[in-house]
Amino acid sequence: MSEAAGPAAARAPDPAPGGDGRRPGVPDGRGPGAGDARALAADGAGRAPGVADGRDPAADGKGRAPVADDRGPLADGSRDAGWLRLDPRTVLVRVVLFAGVLAGAALPVTFALAGPRPLWQAVAWVAAGVTLALVTDILAETVRLRRTRYRIGAERVELHTGLLVVQRRSLARERIRSADLTANPLQRVLGLVKVRIGTGEHTGGSESTLELDLVTRAEGERLRHELLARPAAPEQPDHEHALATFDPRWIRYAPVSFLAPALGGAAAGAVMQVSEWFGAQGEVIDWIGDRFQDVSVPWMILVLLLLAVVAGAVGALGLWVEMWWNYRLEREPGGTLRVSRGLFTARSVSIEERRMRGIELVEPLGVRLFGAARVDAVATGLVKDDDDKHADLKSLLPAAERAVADRIAAQVLREPEPPTGAPLVAHPRAARARRVRWALAGVLLPVAVLLLLGLLLTPVLLYVAAGCAVVLGPVAVLFALDAYRALGHGVSGAYLVTRSGTVRRVTVALQRSGVIGWTVKQSYFQRRAGVLTLTATTAAGAGAYDVLDADRGEGLVFAADAVPDLLGPFLEPVPTPEARSTEG
Repeated sequence: MSEAAGPAAARAPDPAPGGDGRRPGVPDGRGPGAGDARALAADGAGRAPGVADGRDPAADGKGRAPVADDRGPLADGSRDAGWLRLDPRTVLVRVVLFAGVLAGAALPVTFALAGPRPLWQAVAWVAAGVTLALVTDILAETVRLRRTRYRIGAERVELHTGLLVVQRRSLARERIRSADLTANPLQRVLGLVKVRIGTGEHTGGSESTLELDLVTRAEGERLRHELLARPAAPEQPDHEHALATFDPRWIRYAPVSFLAPALGGAAAGAVMQVSEWFGAQGEVIDWIGDRFQDVSVPWMILVLLLLAVVAGAVGALGLWVEMWWNYRLEREPGGTLRVSRGLFTARSVSIEERRMRGIELVEPLGVRLFGAARVDAVATGLVKDDDDKHADLKSLLPAAERAVADRIAAQVLREPEPPTGAPLVAHPRAARARRVRWALAGVLLPVAVLLLLGLLLTPVLLYVAAGCAVVLGPVAVLFALDAYRALGHGVSGAYLVTRSGTVRRVTVALQRSGVIGWTVKQSYFQRRAGVLTLTATTAAGAGAYDVLDADRGEGLVFAADAVPDLLGPFLEPVPTPEARSTEG
């Protein structure tokens, strides 16, 4: 692919030089400044921008206009070809969003200023400040738009921006691993998207990503296809149907996630915070007390907790619908997995299959009790988007029935059977004893503190300590036993499989060829119990996956057999105990 000399839609084959060695558009061998004003900044293929096919480059039918053409230079004097600007409506979108932020901040500021002065005076001060801020933002966004341009070349993607501090950044095209599209409701109404181009490198900054904020949706789709285009293998079909689409029945797993109680607590905190802004926090507390004046304190606390849980469940339902509505998982030609989803904010995430190193089957406690699981990708180059906290780039499937999750895992990995469903080797009983001891220690330590404080301060704490021991002790033991039953490891074809966790159980199927190292850890207590922890190191996903408290001899042999020639030279022959199979 040669570097574009104009808009991508106006590309044409390179014109062949004439028989006398002259380039088209440069008569009599004279340079571009010798009387031919249209032969400006010819590119490496000998084309003049805007005259490659005789058409007006600004009229490509997609609303894109090149920044540099034969009508004059850029603001910085550059006449390089192929540069494109962001969509002019970018200014409108960003100003409207900033106005919403100002409106949200204006209300509490107005009430704060209205205390020592009349209300009309506070409103006037706030209105003047909002107007000044909006005018400043409009000017700043206009300058940003005019100073921002990008170019998709044959070898690099370039982005130039800035006025006082000019940034000139570029990414090599062979290193690009993602081109994700995002659009909030306002952007969707205007037909605009944000394009986030990344190399997938964990550099701890923005050096590995470029953001085009904003372009038209057609331009975003063109960039995504062009940057991620890969030749399809001969055995692969030109088009494959969707692997999974939105199923309304999945929404029943939203209220049982850990997000529900967190949202409930956030809702209660928001009520108290807003009431404090209006100086009515005391009235709110009194109103709640009046509602429960004939109810004992424990029952009041229980009812309030239930109300918070209900509010959190409603919030979790709403958030799930916003995140996963219109969900679709499909495999595109050339081996790219694409996840598109979102009700108000539309998101499109692409993962190249050559970057895939395995699958994670995630089962939070509430979801697992209902027989469901979520599917995440273990892939290289998945960097979390800090600007969008809801953009979980590795999620391939929301919480769904376990059979559906296993089927999607197998289809994503192109395996006839899901590796995550393979039988696993159980861990020794010493691992169970360790978990029970740690669980009891986690309960007895705060109980001992309460007993000590009860002896020194008040006998009430003694009853609290006894209640904690009676209630939390059995619960901790149950969790410890469940954590032991979750432990397991094994090999399923080309995949190493490991499972652990109770509150959040995770089953990982990792390509054996993707393991680049083993770390063997053994604490003093593990040495006494005859167990150890193996950590498979990889360049994908979390970077390291543990096989917790495996039998010392069996675990080392497992690691040596799973990835031959990596750990074997460092081991002495040891007897292998008979493996016991376990079910999740």
